[in-house]
Amino acid sequence: MTILVAYVSRPEGQAALEKGIEIATRRNERLVVVNAGAGGKDESIVDGYEGERVAERLSKLPVEAEFKHFVRGKSTIEEIEELVEQLQVSVLIIGLRKRSPVGKLLLGSMAQDILLNVSCPVLAVKAA
Repeated sequence: MTILVAYVSRPEGQAALEKGIEIATRRNERLVVVNAGAGGKDESIVDGYEGERVAERLSKLPVEAEFKHFVRGKSTIEEIEELVEQLQVSVLIIGLRKRSPVGKLLLGSMAQDILLNVSCPVLAVKAA
């Protein structure tokens, strides 16, 4: 089985990564960390340096781990749903951030869409 972490270069993404490393190491499961988005002005897409930093960290783990970075026109949710099905994910880990009620209304909630649409358990963590 595989632990899948949805990663963004913000505190909530770092919290999800830390929890994913902890769980994958404890369970001795494969860890896949994904950063995905449609492209353009999508602020969730990490730059090359950040991607290399995450991949380097994963290479030092005692379990099989890899970083996947997708910018190919699909939404983040579509990419995550596809990976959940392809990789036989045992748990998907996402990071949450605090948002105002108006912010939730205007921007929607990617976390809510993921929770409602993926076919595996989801662990939501918040940044410290």
